Amino acid sequence: MIAKLENQFVSVEVQSKGAELYSLILKEDSTEYLWQADPRYWPRRAPVCFPIVGILPNGQYKVGGETFALSVHGFARDMEFDIIENHPDEIIYRLTYDTETLGIFPFRFQLDIGYRLIKNELSVEYKVKNLDDQGMHFSIGAHPGFMCPILPEENFTDYQLIFEKNETAYRNHVNNGLLSGITELVLQEYNTIPLTKALFKNDVLIFKNLKSEAITLKSQKSGKWVTVAFKGFPYLGIWTKPDESPFVCIEPWYGVTDTPGDSKQFSEKEGIQVLLSGQEFNSSYRISIG
Repeated sequence: MIAKLENQFVSVEVQSKGAELYSLILKEDSTEYLWQADPRYWPRRAPVCFPIVGILPNGQYKVGGETFALSVHGFARDMEFDIIENHPDEIIYRLTYDTETLGIFPFRFQLDIGYRLIKNELSVEYKVKNLDDQGMHFSIGAHPGFMCPILPEENFTDYQLIFEKNETAYRNHVNNGLLSGITELVLQEYNTIPLTKALFKNDVLIFKNLKSEAITLKSQKSGKWVTVAFKGFPYLGIWTKPDESPFVCIEPWYGVTDTPGDSKQFSEKEGIQVLLSGQEFNSSYRISIG
């Protein structure tokens, strides 16, 4: 089911499957900013990553002495959420554990995903609650894709990624979806990365512990832009395919893909979050467009 939010600046659609952002339109010129899941390139739009980010070695992990399996980015993105609040400019979805999830993720959880419009900005809000009587480990992350180019008469290479602050930043390389342990200097006391497809020949750009709390995708030709503000998120992924795919994903994460040979104990996974029984985790990121 598709729900719609709007104000005088922006029109937004969200689907109940995965509580996934479905459309993000600037009303002044009816421009669609969100990637529209063209199956020739990438058939998703803005999936949530829960309860893992990335992949696990052999797709498996352990809790105590028991082994479980999870697919890439976890299961929440493919599950139906319930609407618990619905207003003209705000909607909140909820996913609660069931027998199916307990078979692959042995924790009783409640995941709320909220969308709230403020002028030309969309706030995406995560709330994870541990309903279990034991500690719960998890990761959560965002994976929104944006049109790049935003306007059809532009090219991918007309765009830049502009960090909020100057960074000396290393990308963490992946091999077959897992961290390789190899890093590469991408920025040295600078804030701008010109977009090229060659940048993604080794897959996703993964940054850790940036000084910046926001990044902007901006056209040097039209001036069109998208800013993702990710205060508090310790990891940021930037991804597209190295072919002609006309999109870029900007991905704030609480967690990261694994390294080959990592301990399969879930509690020891890099970037893993923990909630004691009854505790809540709250986080949000913001998308603004212009």
